[in-house]
Amino acid sequence: MAGYVELFNLGKTYETPKGPAVIVESFDLNIAKGEFVTLLGHSGCGKSTVLTMVAGLNPITNGGVVIAGREIAGPGPDRGVVFQAPCLLPWMTAFQNVMLGVERVFPKASKQERMATVEYYMELVGLGDSMHKPPAELSLGMQQRVGLARAFAVAPKMLLLDEPFGMLDSLTRMELQEVLGAILQRDEKTAFMVTHDVDEALFLADRIVMMTNGPRARVGEVLESPFERPRRRSDVLAHPEYYQLRERMIRFLKDQDRHEEETAA
Repeated sequence: MAGYVELFNLGKTYETPKGPAVIVESFDLNIAKGEFVTLLGHSGCGKSTVLTMVAGLNPITNGGVVIAGREIAGPGPDRGVVFQAPCLLPWMTAFQNVMLGVERVFPKASKQERMATVEYYMELVGLGDSMHKPPAELSLGMQQRVGLARAFAVAPKMLLLDEPFGMLDSLTRMELQEVLGAILQRDEKTAFMVTHDVDEALFLADRIVMMTNGPRARVGEVLESPFERPRRRSDVLAHPEYYQLRERMIRFLKDQDRHEEETAA
């Protein structure tokens, strides 16, 4: 069944001195409009490779990616990307960093309209009082809030998140997970997020796609989330299926480790 976002037979091969190295192979996934899908797997299994191919930042070796009926051929404003590091321009304020993308994507909008857009998303991520500060005066968590605002402000068809909270302490990570979930629901955005955090995947996702270890990584197992939206962390943790799903995900990851050890032996 076709989806709003389609990854079909997606593959990535790198040429090495020892010959071709197949990192991702025959990766198939459909994502519905407005759905939040997380891609879970061990570090180095190829999760970020899949995401950067969807973002158009990494050339696709095999297969392709279709978004809203159009096959991608490179990066574009239809995809907002948030990386693990905020990647802000240090000589600009937080507001100016967000405005940079808005000006490029909406060149025909008035100055007032562009300013209103930036201010709106800065307020949504909780930076209303800090939007005119340079990155050096912001904590890492605040800088990542700027990254979220920057991605949402250009009105992308889908949001791509590559372990966006991986560098943050646990309290800040949980706060930003809730900020992200609230904005995605408000904007009804389609989202695809890479993570290796089981609890993060369970709290945020509508579906969790578990990826096999590389090389030749592919979709291993897919779990449907039973948690209603809007979500409160206490309700998710109290849900009767929460720990069953969590155990199933951990078992899958352990099985991947066991398979890798057996293959190496």
